[in-house]
Parts: sequence; C-alpha cells; structure tokens
Amino acid sequence: MSNDTLNFQKAHFTISAPDIRHLPADSGMEVAFAGRSNAGKSSALNVLTRQKSLARTSKTPGRTQQINVFALDDERRLIDLPGYGFAKVPLEMKEKWQLALSEYLQERKCLRGLVVLMDIRHPMKDLDQELIHWAVESDLPVLVVLTKADKLKSGARKATLLKIKEAIPGFGGDVSVITFSSLNKSGLPELEQVLQQWFLAHDLENQ
Repeated sequence: MSNDTLNFQKAHFTISAPDIRHLPADSGMEVAFAGRSNAGKSSALNVLTRQKSLARTSKTPGRTQQINVFALDDERRLIDLPGYGFAKVPLEMKEKWQLALSEYLQERKCLRGLVVLMDIRHPMKDLDQELIHWAVESDLPVLVVLTKADKLKSGARKATLLKIKEAIPGFGGDVSVITFSSLNKSGLPELEQVLQQWFLAHDLENQ
C-alpha cells in the first residue's frame, strides 16, 4: 500500500449498517467519527471531504441512527457513528445506539482511531467522556474536535481549549484536542494531519 498523502475528496458512501454484523469485512483500516447529535459531525465530514452532502446534515438532531461507511480507497474507510444523547429520542433507541457504539469500539479490529466531536460551547458531557474512556480502554488514539469554534470569541475559545487540554491527562491513553469550524474551516489542516498519521502509521508498521 502506498504511503502517499491520502485524498479525502475521494470519500464515497458505501453502506449504512444497523450494527457491526452488517458492516463490511473487518479488514483494512477505519477511523470513526462520533459525537452528540448536535455536535456538527456531518458538517465536519463534509468539510473534510470537500463534499457538500456526503454526510447528511439534518435539522433534526438524532437522525443518523445507522453506522455510515465512506470508503477512501479499497483499504481505508471513514465511519460515521450514530449521533448520541439527543433528548427527544426514545430511551429504547438510545440504549440500542449506545450498545452499537460500544460494540463497534470494542470489537472492530480494523479501527485505527476515534474522532470525538463536541460543540465547543458544551464540551465533555457524560457520554462524550464515556466514549473517550471506551476508546482508551481499547488502546485507540482519540482526537477531541471542539466544533463550532466560530461561535466563540477568541478569548473564550482559547480558555475552553486550555480547560479541555488540562482535563485530558485524566483519561490516560493517547488523547489530543483541536478547535474546529465548519464555517471558516479553521482546524481542518490539523484534523487532516491526525487522520493521515493514524492511517499511514499503520501502513509503516506493516511494511
């Protein structure tokens, strides 16, 4: 496999799966995106892939109830995990999503890293933290992406980033954090760089 820079524009939708049993074969490499229903996950994926509607953005948070798979090439995939934590969703459905999430994180062997997206104005809710703990326990690197960074003034943005950075060592494991805005694309180079490292580090290990 080539160690060339990955082209995220090549991402294309392949399948929606209700759980890991319906996903493609557990081979190659995947990086998963997860976040609360209103964290701006779909917008971030669309900015990353330079495609306006690769991941559906919805006015109704909680609409992404399946695991969506976007292939970059034959070996590498981006995974859009179901949004979680939306109040208007029935409890039974919430529990089903949480089960699908934890199962995916703990059992999927080809998973190379987890991107956890949080609205910078409401970061580190209980489920966000639970997700990071799950990933760390599974020896996965985590990138916390504080979305909607354009909604805060510079001082407040820096203060929130610092606060999260100070909290991160408490998780143990390989956890880092960036600020991101789908509107002005700030944080996009940093996001791309981390994803490249995760995918290509595995290539180098297997040479």
